[in-house]
Amino acid sequence: MSSKPPRRHSTPRQRSAPQALTATASFRQLLDSLSNEQRTNQDLLVSLGFTLRSFTNLDRFLELVPVVASRLVGVEGALLVPFQADGRLWREQLQVLPSDRSEELLRQVAAYEPGLVVGFASEESQLQGLDYLVQRQLGRAELFATSLVARGRPRGRLYVFSHGPSMAWSEVHRRHVQLVADLAAVAIENDLMLQQARRHERVDRQLSIGAEIQAQLLPDRCPVIEGVELSARCRPAFQVGGDYYDFIPTRPELIGRRRERGRWALVMGDVMGKGVPAGLLMTMLRGMLRAEVLSGLPPDRILHDLNQLAQEDLAQSHRFVTLFYSDFDPRTRRLRFANAAHNPPLIWRAQQRTISRLDAPGLLIGLQPEADYGCGDVVLEPGDVILYYTDGVTEAPGITGDRFDEARLMRTLEAACRSGMGSQGILDQLFTRLDRFIGADRQLEDDASMVVLKVREEVMLPSVPRSAL
Repeated sequence: MSSKPPRRHSTPRQRSAPQALTATASFRQLLDSLSNEQRTNQDLLVSLGFTLRSFTNLDRFLELVPVVASRLVGVEGALLVPFQADGRLWREQLQVLPSDRSEELLRQVAAYEPGLVVGFASEESQLQGLDYLVQRQLGRAELFATSLVARGRPRGRLYVFSHGPSMAWSEVHRRHVQLVADLAAVAIENDLMLQQARRHERVDRQLSIGAEIQAQLLPDRCPVIEGVELSARCRPAFQVGGDYYDFIPTRPELIGRRRERGRWALVMGDVMGKGVPAGLLMTMLRGMLRAEVLSGLPPDRILHDLNQLAQEDLAQSHRFVTLFYSDFDPRTRRLRFANAAHNPPLIWRAQQRTISRLDAPGLLIGLQPEADYGCGDVVLEPGDVILYYTDGVTEAPGITGDRFDEARLMRTLEAACRSGMGSQGILDQLFTRLDRFIGADRQLEDDASMVVLKVREEVMLPSVPRSAL
């Protein structure tokens, strides 16, 4: 019997233990590597999302897009081609990585002629042409492309590429690139909406300023003129217009009863156009007109001189003015008038119970340097009514699409005058009828202004029979 201990032989399980440990360690290293990569990718996406939530500079955000896209996929190159709001290539915002070796690629994309045409982004064939151009410039590089889309509108193209060994584009890679593209599209869309909101704010500020200018043009109240009643109102539209009416004493130095018995100018005008420029032009004309009234000239001469004074300013602004000018003498009840192509006022003759127009020939203010204006006059009788108005009244659209028009205005005025209302009652009824025609909760397209002048009825004492004397 041998005294040596028996020799122990290793079993297959014992021999495979080190190999199992090596495989486990490798697997753990792989998991750790994947976990680290996943955390890195998450950090990149979180950083991009945070930048999107807090960015105030679109340029800086778009610079990050190729960086994040290339790192997520693990390639060295990426190209971002944004589109402008009208669908053209946004050449100023082209972003590429690596920037030091991609100058020719950027130059070719920026010079892509179809991309300079409005609506390029909506043409699928043109986008395919852009893809072909990028691929041709990159040579044998592996390329993946996707679109930036926000609210159904194309906002750009994102390319990631690799010049290394053949790369397999996994579904995870595609999703990561698409996620970056979606975030970039949202950023561009947000910036466009922000710019649009700022433009609206500027317009709102202009309209607010214009409304203040227009409100300052119109008299706070109607003056007291002996023998007549006056009522006036301007119904502003959504946009500021150039409506203007005024009551101007020809001798402003008079006071009290002498002022009430003096001659007054009654004016209704409209600048062709809307917004602040129209309001500013009417402010200028108002000052010129008030100075002209002090001259005491007849209406036709006042319009002639006003046209010459305003010619240069109106020509530069490419706008014209319609203006009806009249002056009224309470002592004789004589109304003189001239018209620069404005809507002729309507006159209700109480004795004849008829309506007609007050009109005289004349061109727009500012149309040509030398313009002649006709002059008319009429003696008003007790109960007579004159309605001055702007085209915002007769051009107001109804629910059916028809315009309020002059014929409808004449019928409404006649019904109000036949009822024996005062000037304020007539004005209220005219606006009530206009509002009913337009429809509830609908906005006027243009300002609607009306002024009603009514000659007071004379008090008639009953006759006393001679037999009673």
